[in-house]
Amino acid sequence: MTADHCRRFLFEDAGIRGEWVFLETSLQQVLAKHDYPLVVQGLLGELMAAATLLTATLKFEGALTIQARGDGPISLVTVECTHDRKLRGIARWNGEIQQQPLAQLLGEATLAITITPIKGQRYQGIVPLEGDTLAECLEYYFQTSEQLNTQVQLFHGNNRAGGMLLQALPGSQAVAVDPATQQEQWNQISLLARTLTPDEFLNLDCETQLHRLFHQQTLSLFAPEPVAFECTCNLDRTKEALVQLGEEELKRILSERGEIDVTCQFCNHLYRFDSVDVATLFQPEANQTAPTRTQ
Repeated sequence: MTADHCRRFLFEDAGIRGEWVFLETSLQQVLAKHDYPLVVQGLLGELMAAATLLTATLKFEGALTIQARGDGPISLVTVECTHDRKLRGIARWNGEIQQQPLAQLLGEATLAITITPIKGQRYQGIVPLEGDTLAECLEYYFQTSEQLNTQVQLFHGNNRAGGMLLQALPGSQAVAVDPATQQEQWNQISLLARTLTPDEFLNLDCETQLHRLFHQQTLSLFAPEPVAFECTCNLDRTKEALVQLGEEELKRILSERGEIDVTCQFCNHLYRFDSVDVATLFQPEANQTAPTRTQ
């Protein structure tokens, strides 16, 4: 396996596209930020892979966020992936967690997919968490929202994760294939894809996997694109969050603690503000100085 990357492929004669992603370093960097139980590590890895796959299907500049929130032992899992494949993620859990179906891990839960373009309006789709696995939940999401044949497979193990997505192209993007023929081809290709095992995915490169699965189909495989962990937190966003609390509230916190510490939940970077820093937040920008940022 090479470094973290995703690859796009296309069954041109069938009007079906595919996305493939493998994560190792980026996943390990996310997992290193918190002491996650093994079950949470696996779910977080799968969600990171899913976010990368879904982002690759979109033509936009911005970020896509997938969030599962419920009342179970795992209360929150959220991952953000930007258009240039920069990933970050976090999970919240309570107590000891054992391997069990997703519905029991998350309890009564919803799955939200949010697209935040740099330009344009924010879009969010929310559906109940339906299915025993995250992949099944995402397939249900596409079935109810996009109404396109979509297959999602997600894998994790040994601090690695990844997955593969197949999706029938909308009529406007597909080649001239009549609906009946496209459905027949979809049934055949998706059935072959289901034979991919976790061991094959985690230990074989993309070309080998696709050749084993689809050597009888005409397939175009595009060049790999890098995927990496990167947190989007910064001083300006932290300042904006503090300003929203109001000057009086910040002064109250300062009187109790002497300083204000803001830690990014994704990367654990610490932003520290003293009384001078807080005062400058409510002065014209030209007079502001940067607060201390520590690891």
